[in-house]
Amino acid sequence: MESQFKQIATLIGDPTRATILWTLLEGKAFTATELAVAADTSPQNISMHLGKLVHAGLLCAESQGRHRYYKFSRKDIAYGIEAMASLIPPTETAKSVLAENNSPIKYCRTCYDHLAGKVGVLITDSLIQQKIIIEKSKSFAVSGKGQKWFSNLDINIDNLKKERRFLVRPCLDWSERRHHIAGSLAASLLEKMLSAGWLRKTKNSRAIIITGKGQKKLYEYFNISL
Repeated sequence: MESQFKQIATLIGDPTRATILWTLLEGKAFTATELAVAADTSPQNISMHLGKLVHAGLLCAESQGRHRYYKFSRKDIAYGIEAMASLIPPTETAKSVLAENNSPIKYCRTCYDHLAGKVGVLITDSLIQQKIIIEKSKSFAVSGKGQKWFSNLDINIDNLKKERRFLVRPCLDWSERRHHIAGSLAASLLEKMLSAGWLRKTKNSRAIIITGKGQKKLYEYFNISL
């Protein structure tokens, strides 16, 4: 186990590969060319790094037409990469802290396929306070009340349980240093909020915009005033 951990740490620790993994947190697949641009390196170099990540099982590749797309091989890998950012030391200067607190990425963003940032943590706090989800042995579970609550949002818990992934689990938020919810339930909740017009994605960023309608709905369902 120690040897395997060292191998993974060495693999992720390379600046180019770290950039690849961070870029993929957007939640979509990228071509090698797109990742080369993001990492500011050559196509030959990016190909070598992608090969190592695929060989290690961190990424998988899918061919479509003339292009080959890369993405995380498992959603848990994305959650792990996001959580690693919590190791970044707190900013020391007051000026930097103020800038960080005003950052759209830290306020509300996507963490692969679910909501994160300050808003993501506030939503999780509200779900726990309302006993819609319950903390159980350092994990989360949906209560009976929660099943009915999500059903009112047209989110079917029974169907989500059939998926080959966690229904709901804690995910360490790197900017808030606290947990938000991840898993198929969190992904469905984000989908619902986007389709209903509560939230809106921004171009070329993981930052999420909360609409006027979204502000009203977040107060109605989660008692969150924004």
